Amino acid sequence: MARLMRVGEIGNETPVAEIFLENDKVLVDISGFAGDITKATIARHTSGEFEQYLIDNGPQLRRVERTPALRFGPPIADPGKIVCIGLNYVAHAAEAGMPIPSEPVVFLKAADTVGGANDTVLIPPTSVKTDYEVEFAVIIGEVARYIRDDEDPLDYVAGYTISNDVSEREYQLERGGQWDKGKNCETFNPLGPALITRADIPDPQALTLQSTVNGEIRQRSSTADMIFSVSFLVRYVSQFMTLHPGDVINTGTPQGVGSGFTPPRYLKDGDVVELSIEAIGTQTQRFERVSIPSK
Repeated sequence: MARLMRVGEIGNETPVAEIFLENDKVLVDISGFAGDITKATIARHTSGEFEQYLIDNGPQLRRVERTPALRFGPPIADPGKIVCIGLNYVAHAAEAGMPIPSEPVVFLKAADTVGGANDTVLIPPTSVKTDYEVEFAVIIGEVARYIRDDEDPLDYVAGYTISNDVSEREYQLERGGQWDKGKNCETFNPLGPALITRADIPDPQALTLQSTVNGEIRQRSSTADMIFSVSFLVRYVSQFMTLHPGDVINTGTPQGVGSGFTPPRYLKDGDVVELSIEAIGTQTQRFERVSIPSK
């Protein structure tokens, strides 16, 4: 199966697939198959029907030039709810000074926090503790509710991508109430660059993930170190809320976040964060502080 992406300016992205043609990787416009990659079409875009479409039509599809300026938008046009898992790596729980959870820590991000893989991330005007989190993200492909123990939860998964669960630690941990205040600032969930189908990552618990800040490695771990596996999480979350096509599960981040250092190493204006996960790719963001808007 091909790598699925959406490229172009915000609001005017073109769905593309990366395929091999003439011994080279090329991007081809797949909008003629089912339109954009959306909640309504994601199951078709990750099906055998789509794979056959590429086999039958690949050489004739319009090629999209891959240039340094090419923007990679979120791999799904209209993601649903973003379900986030906290403290899902033992070493990250330790650096946060929190006990290993007996059940997954679950919180939500709004879909309007989602941006493209290389889009600028905005540091809020009053923020002093903006942080990065590389995460393996699951994109749901089928409606999932109360998944039974005798079912395979991965049957409900369309594919996987990279998420940066950007967090403002003061808002999250020091301002009272729920974590949501530190998780839902504008641009705080870059997603992409590619959606890799479930079939192309048969073992989601065997992938290296890494983050760097200004070229310095901060996080490096493996999805094998998760406390709760991807399969467990999909089943678990379905017991508490219905998962719909296009919903995203951010499965937690490993150790090495800025808040885990002594002293902490939070992001500042102009910092460049690069996140990568084996078999999926790389996303890169520049962080820029925004001013308080004038009336």
